[in-house]
This record gives sequence, C-alpha cells and structure tokens, in this order.
Amino acid sequence: MGRNLVYVPVCHSTNTLATDLCNKTPLSEGTLVITDHQQAGKGQRGNRWQAEPSQNFTFSLILKPTFLEISNQFILNQCISLAIADFIRELLTEKVKIKWPNDILIQDKKVCGILIENTLSGEQLQQSVIGIGLNVNQRQFESPSATSLALISKRDYLLSAILHRLLEHLEARYLQLKRGEFEAIQTDYLSRLYRINEAHQYQAASRQFEGTITGVDARGRLKIKTDEEQVFDVKEVTFIY
Repeated sequence: MGRNLVYVPVCHSTNTLATDLCNKTPLSEGTLVITDHQQAGKGQRGNRWQAEPSQNFTFSLILKPTFLEISNQFILNQCISLAIADFIRELLTEKVKIKWPNDILIQDKKVCGILIENTLSGEQLQQSVIGIGLNVNQRQFESPSATSLALISKRDYLLSAILHRLLEHLEARYLQLKRGEFEAIQTDYLSRLYRINEAHQYQAASRQFEGTITGVDARGRLKIKTDEEQVFDVKEVTFIY
C-alpha cells in the first residue's frame, strides 16, 4: 500500500480525484492519492469532511477486491475500520471504538471518518476507493463531537513519520481479508463496536426508542434488539444518546 503515490497540495476530494484518475488510466492496487488540503471531502450520508490544511491525513486508497462477492462487501468496511483502530491503538493507550458503519471514536468523540465507494462487475467487486480522513494534529473543531490524536495525547505528530505505519496496518488487515479470514475480522469488529450490548436511545423515521446493539448482519445492517431484533441500513437509524 502506498508504493504508487499521487500527491496534490490541494484538491476538491481525494475520492473524486482517485475515481477520475482510474477512469483515465488503470492504477495499480494500493495506489495512494493524498493531499494536504481537501476542500470538499465527502463523508457518510452526504456530509462533508472538514479538516485544517496540513494538520491531518486526508487520502484515498485504490483497492481491487475482486475476490469479494457483492453480498460480502461490508466486510471490507470492517477490515479498513479495524486497520485504523489498530494504528490508533499503537499510538495511544485510550480505548478505540468503531461506530457503525465505519467512524472511529476515542472517548466517544470522532477521530476518523471512512467513505468507501465501490465499483461493481456482475456479482463481484471490481474496484474500491477508500477515503480516509483522520484527525491528527488539529486542535480546534467546529463540532464538539470531534477530536484528534494530538488532543488526546497532548503532543503533535510528524505526519510523514507515521503514515507508513498506518499503511502497514491497512495492508495487514487487507491481506487478512484476502486470506478469507472473515470470521476473525468479524469477531474483532464486534469486539470494538461502539455501544454493543448496551441499552441506548435511537431514532428510526419519526420514532425514538431504546434498544441494544447486538451486531451487524451479513449485508452490513445494524442489528438492534428491542422487544424483538430489528435491522437497519445506514440511512434508516440515528444514534441519540
């Protein structure tokens, strides 16, 4: 991962740039498209990912998981989320949680967002553009629910020095996925899943309810138990408290 690197000082969105580059000429698996300043980064649910220039990681990885069937595509999300959690856990002593579907939290605050855009071919994945925004040295945020590695550890990081370790963790988890170790990945994901086996408030449509997250199904839908177990897709449920 990252052996082929495309660097631009400023861009609109690394995911958009990576996709555009792939449409023009084939790029090798593991290509890293990285920028110092992402002006309109994309997040889940159509949200924007905002980051101060030159303070954080804003990049996209191009992967070609053609060995995965469409029905198993969520396990790629699990794999990438775990790799970033592994990396953060190496730097910090704090507990790292994965908020479904793929936000990374420290002390209940968001430190990283992931956006995976897949291209499909028949029943298989053809290409995945993995967008990652990881707050590293930024210390001020518009949102009170955001944090960074520097805020947690009270120290700054040299981005170029820690990027290779992040890429190594991403490669290690991706190779685990390639080996077909789905059960191990799913077990690790559930062990770090935010709010699992805890009672909390959620909202679906106009209804607020108390439920307990019990896991995710094969399609990547969140399983929440109330009187009975229900499943929710990404845009169907909101975390309340």
